[in-house]
Amino acid sequence: MCGILGVMATSPVNQLLYDGLMVLQHRGQDAAGIATAEGNTFHLHKGPGLVRDVFRTRNMRALPGNWGIGHVRYPTAGSAYNFAESQPFYVNSPFGIVLGHNGNLTNAEQLKGEMFRLDRRHINTNSDSEVLLNVLAHELQSASHGYELDVDSIFQAVAGVHRRCRGAYAVVALIAGYGLLAFRDPYGIRPLVYGQNETPDGMEYLVASESVALDTLGFQIVRDIEPGEAVFIDLNHQLHSRQCAQQPTYAPCIFEYVYLARPDSVIDGVSVYESRLAMGELLAEKVKKHIPVEEIDVVIPIPDSSRPSAMQLAQALGIPFREGFVKNRYVGRTFIMPGQSMRKKSVRQKLNTVGQEFKGKRVLLVDDSIVRGTTSREIVEMARAAGAVKVYFASAAPPVRFPNVYGIDMPTRSELIATGRDDAGIAEEIGADALVYQDLEALKQSITSIRADLTVFDASCFDGCYITGDIDEYYLDAVEGKRGGKASKGNDDDGDGKASQQLVLGLAPGQD
Repeated sequence: MCGILGVMATSPVNQLLYDGLMVLQHRGQDAAGIATAEGNTFHLHKGPGLVRDVFRTRNMRALPGNWGIGHVRYPTAGSAYNFAESQPFYVNSPFGIVLGHNGNLTNAEQLKGEMFRLDRRHINTNSDSEVLLNVLAHELQSASHGYELDVDSIFQAVAGVHRRCRGAYAVVALIAGYGLLAFRDPYGIRPLVYGQNETPDGMEYLVASESVALDTLGFQIVRDIEPGEAVFIDLNHQLHSRQCAQQPTYAPCIFEYVYLARPDSVIDGVSVYESRLAMGELLAEKVKKHIPVEEIDVVIPIPDSSRPSAMQLAQALGIPFREGFVKNRYVGRTFIMPGQSMRKKSVRQKLNTVGQEFKGKRVLLVDDSIVRGTTSREIVEMARAAGAVKVYFASAAPPVRFPNVYGIDMPTRSELIATGRDDAGIAEEIGADALVYQDLEALKQSITSIRADLTVFDASCFDGCYITGDIDEYYLDAVEGKRGGKASKGNDDDGDGKASQQLVLGLAPGQD
């Protein structure tokens, strides 16, 4: 769940990329990076932390150029503590490429071996994004005509990436001296959209993970990049697109609509906000079957992503909707934090109750989903401590029973609260008087009711059906084994935790 941006503009793009990353900050808080291009020279700055902490005035001044890419990182493959795995990544051959990636390759280890044995390329980190970059670089080298690239060669290289790579990937890349490339995996698991802005000096283009970045930066949305499609914008600001996959299938990640995306985004033609309203409407029907409506005095959302669902649910049930929790927006998202103890501690720092909305009342708490259950348990305890007589709990998503291997750092199956428990057992575990989960078919309906032809989704964290068809028990065991080892690693930052790096690529020795 990273956020990516790519811009081809008619004026300097450093501020534009910074502003865009701020809008996409919810997609990753571990690290941030910007790369710009000026002629054949790349300028790159990246570091751990939030966008506002990584970039200072001196860093922005060192990022000249009218085209570039940006990335906010949410760690999945690789290590959350290794600064070297911040993006974008750079490789100098062929031509010079800088790349940012959202998603997760499921055959990264196999590709890493192929890179060494067959392609003679060295992978320096544990990041699958560096693997993807080197696969693209090799395919570009194979497709090029001597020392030159053309549009056909670039699309041929993307087709080669599709043949070799498995999993989820939305990509933006700069090719030195040629232009901006963006492409999406053949299933369209991770989102990617582009827009344009006409200026007196010519047309500008912006590619982003979510449409909200285009809205806020003044670009008109053109369309989503299709699964398997590549879009290339050359230095003359001409846009070229081509389907590069043999059998593309529209199967976006359903968790984008549940939790990951901002509500004001439109993903694959579906308003995230509207889909969450529909989730609430359908969830209300399920609640009616399991909890007597007269037993509920008030519906309270758990901020922020559950608010539209909770609001619509309350309206459908005819029960007052109230804000019972106040969120401290200066505490990181608990879902992203490593370690149960840190997560538990942060919940109380992040949320505080409005006492009068709980005291003496029977409350229905609504959340977007329940993953580990740690946060849910803490919130139920907070509601009781504030005076709630009964605490019911509803989830706008089905039980999470399986890891997500396509770019969301879901925990191991042993950490998932739904593993080995039925709804009653989960309710007991989190301390709720009753628990209602959304049905998976209802969740899908909340999206297809808005776009009827979007009927296939990756819902693997709910049903265990992995859309790429290459995930088995052995793979999941291996992933979970790595997770266990990762948890014991220390922080590689320097003493103040604000390590950063400034790279200027393409300069001769002695130049600055």
